[in-house]
Amino acid sequence: MSDKMALIPFKQLLHWVMDENKQSGMVFGIPEEKYFRKANDRNMKLFGEAIDTPVGPAAGPHSQLAQNIIASYMSGSRFFELKSVQIMDELEIAKPCISAEDECYNTEWSTELPIMGAFEEYVKAWFLLYVIQKEFFAQSERRFMFNMSVGYDLKGIQSPKVDEFIEGLKDASQTKIFQECQAVLREEMGLFQHVDQAFVDQISPNICNSITLSTMHGCPPAEIEAIIRYLISEKKLHTFVKMNPTLLGYDYVRKTFDKMGYDYIDLKEASFTHDLQFSDGVGMLKRLKVFASEHKKNFGVKLSNTLPVKITRNELPGEEMYMSGRSLYPLTINLAYKLASEYKGDLKISYSGGADAFNVDRIFATGIRPITVATTLLKPGGYQRFKQLADLLDPLLDNQESSRLDLDKLKALADSSFEDANHIKESRDMLSRKTSLKLPLLDCFIAPCENGCPIEQDVPEYLRLVGEKRYEEAFDVIVSKNPLPFITGTICTHTCMTKCTRLDYDESVHIRGQKLVAAEKGFADYMQKISKVQPKSKARVAVIGAGPAGLSAAYFLAKAGMNVTVFDKREKAGGTVEFVIPDFRISREAIKKDIELIESMGVKFEFGVTPKISVADYKAKGFEYVFLAIGAGRTNALEIQGDTERVKGAIPFLEAFNTDRKGLNLGKKVAVVGGGNSAMDAARAALRVEGVKEVYIVYRRTKDYMPADEEELAYAQKDGVIFKELLTPVSLSGGVLKCQVMELGPADASGRRSPVPCTGVYEDLPVDTVLSAIGELIDYDLLKTNGIEVGEKGKIKVNDETLETNVENVYLGGDALVGPWTVVGAISHGTKVARAILEKEQLEFKQEFASRITFDKEKQLLDVRTKKAVMQPVYDDEQETGRCLECNYLCNICSEVCPNRANLMIPVEGEGLTNRNQILHVDGMCNECGNCETFCPYDDAPYKVKMTLFWSEKEFADSANTGFVILQEAPALIVKLRLKGEVMEVAFDQSGNTNASIDRSLAAFIWTVVQQYPYLYKV
Repeated sequence: MSDKMALIPFKQLLHWVMDENKQSGMVFGIPEEKYFRKANDRNMKLFGEAIDTPVGPAAGPHSQLAQNIIASYMSGSRFFELKSVQIMDELEIAKPCISAEDECYNTEWSTELPIMGAFEEYVKAWFLLYVIQKEFFAQSERRFMFNMSVGYDLKGIQSPKVDEFIEGLKDASQTKIFQECQAVLREEMGLFQHVDQAFVDQISPNICNSITLSTMHGCPPAEIEAIIRYLISEKKLHTFVKMNPTLLGYDYVRKTFDKMGYDYIDLKEASFTHDLQFSDGVGMLKRLKVFASEHKKNFGVKLSNTLPVKITRNELPGEEMYMSGRSLYPLTINLAYKLASEYKGDLKISYSGGADAFNVDRIFATGIRPITVATTLLKPGGYQRFKQLADLLDPLLDNQESSRLDLDKLKALADSSFEDANHIKESRDMLSRKTSLKLPLLDCFIAPCENGCPIEQDVPEYLRLVGEKRYEEAFDVIVSKNPLPFITGTICTHTCMTKCTRLDYDESVHIRGQKLVAAEKGFADYMQKISKVQPKSKARVAVIGAGPAGLSAAYFLAKAGMNVTVFDKREKAGGTVEFVIPDFRISREAIKKDIELIESMGVKFEFGVTPKISVADYKAKGFEYVFLAIGAGRTNALEIQGDTERVKGAIPFLEAFNTDRKGLNLGKKVAVVGGGNSAMDAARAALRVEGVKEVYIVYRRTKDYMPADEEELAYAQKDGVIFKELLTPVSLSGGVLKCQVMELGPADASGRRSPVPCTGVYEDLPVDTVLSAIGELIDYDLLKTNGIEVGEKGKIKVNDETLETNVENVYLGGDALVGPWTVVGAISHGTKVARAILEKEQLEFKQEFASRITFDKEKQLLDVRTKKAVMQPVYDDEQETGRCLECNYLCNICSEVCPNRANLMIPVEGEGLTNRNQILHVDGMCNECGNCETFCPYDDAPYKVKMTLFWSEKEFADSANTGFVILQEAPALIVKLRLKGEVMEVAFDQSGNTNASIDRSLAAFIWTVVQQYPYLYKV
């Protein structure tokens, strides 16, 4: 495939807009629910003209092609900063060229098109916006604005081809493309209800009266000033000049990044020393303000340009890239204040630098306008995010052109930016949202939260049911795969939330909390309907250990009709959850309800059995199968010198705390070594022991790298635990814990920084007791005495699919197999063991819902479409389920994040398809920017893998993609198809059937595209 975009002729663009809207209520994938419809008569004045909203796409990937500009308009953009052009056009840019997983990086300079190719795109978009505003929104007067952008030196800007571009946008009336667009509209009057020839004839040829100068990093001040004087005096254009965040200085930027968690960003100090300096910039702006006033033109600054940084983690090909997005916000807004202060607020500022739905209204309130965005549009939701931005700003419009900035508001915004949670980076943000799955050709919609869950819990289904207050059904969905809903609803490590698509909006849906809501409100009704399962096998199963792994296996085995007995050395079930985790984290009543659910399946329990385990003894008692779910068993010792009798394991301490906390004597000051959830539990529990005054968490990295759940860290801080970061304990003597001071070394490829000792530097902490929370160890001796084979490096030999050991019908799972793990991980092991035993017994493994779960599909579709692209903070349990995007029902992420609209959702009715919605990739619209690959939940790239439509046989031949090109439409459809590397011709009859050896679902997809979406390929 080629990374060169084929420009769509105006006539095809026109039919695409009109036909897609008529057929599906969409325009370039923007659904009608996301059309921005003006709610009032307010507007904003700029350069003497009125525009309906002050937002739009920054010069970049969203303003390069006509369809990009149209998609922006549909959802609320009315100011368009056209992608920059320069004398060096048709650049060869290494691909991918965008990395927007969090803060954004790109390697583009300007438009990838020939200069006059870009010109034609802008003229086509200009005409189509006129048509759209009249035909769809009944608006005759133009209320949008185009702003051209050029770079980088005066000689290039004065060159004939750049000058032709500038003059053409000032007045396009004599250009071939302008006249072509007029002629096409006159020919196609039958498409319209509200557009007539008189309206077409009055479409203005004056496309731009303003320009933004995109200054190259390192461009000399005298050159910048000369260009601006030329643009104002000779080209007679209102002018903004882009200014770079390097104006703030290297030290300021470095300290800001380090403070806000972006310490891994590698800056080039030369970028600051070689760039325009602040004092020079202030002097230049003062002179140019006077010059512009003399020429009766508006002049201001565009803040800010991107920031050049080094490529250190293979984010993109090359050595240097340009940073934007949320990390740029504190720099840009502070630069805005710093510059505005120099002029006492008398400075026009056009803004772009981390603007989004969290701050756009506050930016606008300072008097800054217009506001352009790019990074936020590269995230899921894409162009549709404009709708929320426009809705936020619509009530604030005042029919005025900003004349002076509010310095007090701007200072407050600049000061608050350093503490703004939406712009602070945490190490947890570096976790990939991707799954390990490979992208299928068809039926790719998945909820990544489900795949991120070890038991593949049906998250979107039960969230919708909770939202509809169908609690019993939600509980039914949960317990079909999870027999511990109260426990996991309270203390689950919720790996599902680390994959939630909302993380690319604001923060994950609080999935775990909604599980608990379902459990608390659905448990009683569900339990009333349970009937005892009749035995279906004479075989008996002994489960050794009543923790999460053992309880889960017992539940699923009994549910399928097996005779199961759970044995445990303690006096009741629950394992670590019951005996180690403190009651301030989970109530014993919650644990009791989960045990009640398991008992209702017919599971029997025997407690107080000998801790010495003999598999042979259980088999001798008639148990055909034995599942060892015995936990890790041994505490990992902390290697420390001195008073080792004052060093205790955190797990034994927590057990003692739960049994008799009044009998504990820890002294006044306690240090807990470790950074996981057990360390947080131990620290919080220690604070509750009589006599304890202070508790430290000692960790060799910083708090951001602690593996504990974020909320557990927050609870520990709230309780008063003192965090001592970058310390490694060395010795405990005389009430003093001596610690080696550490520092974080360079980041590795994952972004994780390893601690290294600061040679000779130590810190002493006054400590009476040390609690070691550095993990537990597997009891290998117990396993070996039972004949279970342990290989090199402690790897226990089990069948990965069944967890059966080398001893026939003996299984091992949970902490006993992998060491300290999670509750839900243990459940997954119990599930796997149950499935394996049931398969041997030829019994059905039951994970289906007990009741038939149905939804109103039309309502569901409308709900999902409506909440797409909406940034929404967490409110309360009643509204939380509404934040779920239901990705398994309607994903579309690859189409949402594609700036060029090259990935399309096509509804297909076909045999063998599990989802009505399928993704089609259009080769001619793709420039291989790579953004769809970044956000696709699969470990794959949609632009390389999905079914591709080619516009020509040459495109088809130049690509390796699975896809097709149309060879003939009549009298019968014939396509050339590449499938699994094989090229074939496929003929269809009049009903869409084919004798070719391809799946009917694939044939239905191709037939649907050709028959129902001719605007995708017909000129």
